[in-house]
Amino acid sequence: MFTDKQIAFIGPGQMAEAMIAGLLRNRLLPADHILASGPLLEHNALLHEKYGITVLWDNAAAAARADVLILSVKPQHADAALAQIKGRLRPDALVLSIVAGLSLARIAAGLDHPLVVRAMPNTPARIGQGITVFTAAPAVDPRHRSWSQEILGALGQVLAVDEEEMLDMATALSGTGPAYVFLFMEAMVDAGVHLGFPRHMAEHLVSQTVLGSAQFFQKSPDTHLAHLRNSVTSPAGTTAAALFELEKAGFRTAISNAVWAAYERSVELGRNVKNHKPE
Repeated sequence: MFTDKQIAFIGPGQMAEAMIAGLLRNRLLPADHILASGPLLEHNALLHEKYGITVLWDNAAAAARADVLILSVKPQHADAALAQIKGRLRPDALVLSIVAGLSLARIAAGLDHPLVVRAMPNTPARIGQGITVFTAAPAVDPRHRSWSQEILGALGQVLAVDEEEMLDMATALSGTGPAYVFLFMEAMVDAGVHLGFPRHMAEHLVSQTVLGSAQFFQKSPDTHLAHLRNSVTSPAGTTAAALFELEKAGFRTAISNAVWAAYERSVELGRNVKNHKPE
């Protein structure tokens, strides 16, 4: 699909690098059809050495060559990047943004360009096991939507939504979600060490338990999580005793409150990006 196209990254940070690696791993296009533009020349040189891509420090020049422009700058640098790119895009170029809080309308207005898709990937994308939620502006046609699906698919699974506010929801649930899982795993590992396991053994036990449990759920279609939990909870058994302590400590409520706090922060960041004026 992209063998005759050029994809340019503006702001080649960690997630952009994950996308570059995924595009090359899935052989969607050759390395010399990928551009990356950023202000850190040493970092650009490392990307060129590692992946063989073309690196620039001129955002406008990169945008002018792109069939697909991936906007991956930090939110506080978004306005400056949009100003540099405005007027340099090809009329049929697709803009795919992974900038947190930057709305479709803000991007389209800042670039005077209607073909915009907004996406929220997550950290497991770095190993091709992520899930990305995306939504598209009304002007994006089926061909450009399929481009988005293919590019984001290089990171793992893809979920398209019609309502843009679901991007803030996805930020709180799947975007931030790996941090909740890592914290839970860390607590379990520490508990295992407290019991007497060597740390490496506790890490192995916990990581495989979490991985296996997630895969078991995925391979149990139409089965509610509560049913799976009940299936391993014997009356007056060890699991029942453990779950009682988790409920008493407010575990379920703490998770819900954490997700809600992340959602509210995502919405707030969006307001800050919208109201930000470049210096």
